[in-house]
Amino acid sequence: MLRKLPGDEARNLVSTTPDTAVVFRPAVVRTPAFVTIVIWLSRLVAGLVRLVWRHPIASAVALAPVAVTLAYGWRPASVLVGLVALAGLSWGLLGRASFLRLVGWRLLAWWRLVWVYRRHWQPVMIVSGLGRHLRGRDYLPHLLRVHCDGWADRVTVKMLNGQAVKDWTDRAEHLAHGFGSRACRVSVARAGRLVLTFPRRDPLAVPLPAVPIPDVASVGPVEIGACEDGRPLRLKVHGTHVLIAGATGAGKGSYLWGTIRGLLPAMRAGLVEIWALDPKRMELSFGRALFRDRYAASPADCADLLEAAVAVMQERADRFGGLQRSHTPTVADPFVLVLVDEVAFLTAYQSDKGLKLRMSAALATLTTQGRAVGVGVMAALQDPRKEVMNIRNLFPDKIALRLDESEQVDMVLGDGARDRGALADHISPVPALGAGVGYVRLETSPDPVRVRAAYVSDDDIRAMVADYSVPTDTTPDIPVQRSDSPSVTGSGARSAPAAGAASASREGARANG
Repeated sequence: MLRKLPGDEARNLVSTTPDTAVVFRPAVVRTPAFVTIVIWLSRLVAGLVRLVWRHPIASAVALAPVAVTLAYGWRPASVLVGLVALAGLSWGLLGRASFLRLVGWRLLAWWRLVWVYRRHWQPVMIVSGLGRHLRGRDYLPHLLRVHCDGWADRVTVKMLNGQAVKDWTDRAEHLAHGFGSRACRVSVARAGRLVLTFPRRDPLAVPLPAVPIPDVASVGPVEIGACEDGRPLRLKVHGTHVLIAGATGAGKGSYLWGTIRGLLPAMRAGLVEIWALDPKRMELSFGRALFRDRYAASPADCADLLEAAVAVMQERADRFGGLQRSHTPTVADPFVLVLVDEVAFLTAYQSDKGLKLRMSAALATLTTQGRAVGVGVMAALQDPRKEVMNIRNLFPDKIALRLDESEQVDMVLGDGARDRGALADHISPVPALGAGVGYVRLETSPDPVRVRAAYVSDDDIRAMVADYSVPTDTTPDIPVQRSDSPSVTGSGARSAPAAGAASASREGARANG
């Protein structure tokens, strides 16, 4: 009876005696001990040189006491350690920012490299499938460096030849749990190199108070909150369109009112007009005095107001054609921002087919042609499906707040956004923890950024209405931030847009009557 032996070496061999085991004895090449010692010493020296080169401060802190002890004894070394510790403590208390930037984060990066990433690198890579164990040899991605800041570790990795970025994004959860972090985000540094971001804490866990109203009139970017890395969240509204998607209670109103709050000085100076569409009559109506007569709630008034915005856009396009390719806000031609609180009510849930077609056509026209002439759209909705919002791809900048399904993340932010770390479906439904938290994906960057908008309370809105709901003909003395390039239009070119806005104003006045 013939029996094939298992194993790679024996797959082509057949034994004619089943009771006799076939034993393979590999050839042994004896290496002289001198050669082995030289190889190990060279590896040790190379590793030490690499460690000193990558982490000079940590290496100096560790080696200086040893060198002083060998040269002068343990007493001077103890005095040196005490002086260095006292100097470091004083520096950390008096100049915390500079101490962390020059010393603290580098020491933490060295410790995290040695104790967390390098210690667990091989098992995590093998178990997650990013490394390979072939014929007794491990093929692992190369761990290059670790950079730490106040909230996260950024690990630079060189991929194996033949690997793709998707191989890493598909295993983001494996990497996060393998290195003891709550999340892992993958971004491309350059060809063949990735940056893995592992958050150590959540700086957005606490609600943010409303951002102070700026002193200088500007059309943006508008500061409305904070990013996860500590930078202020400045949202661009002029020269783009913004889509905000989130479930009920996700905090869409914080982005709408935060934008309005940041544009109030420019509205008072005449550089910005905000046209508000509030089908739910619950969000924007609270401060409708700020919009004067450019507010609409009923479907018919919303359609009229959108078509008036289209008329302003087309009139400007006729005047700007051949003269300028971008819009510069002026009192004669202010930036018009169309706010829509629940855009799905206008495009999908509207029972009147005539009004639905009018509003859908107007929104499509504004989002395709409006930003070059200074007409922008900021729309908020709950359901991002294509049959609900079929023009979502016309919004260059998108914000995903808490969503119900993982597939909706890519619907809002684009394909692959969730794989890159935009876990909008994991945001907490508790308002204190998750309201206003979201992921922003800008037109200029494919990587989503985790942010949180500041909460604008009812008292803040009442104060805004009391301070900035002034008559139209009043022109207060307020500093205006000038643009780099002057506008080519004069003060006499106001009549046509004013006529369109006046038409919308009359419609809104009849609706508000």
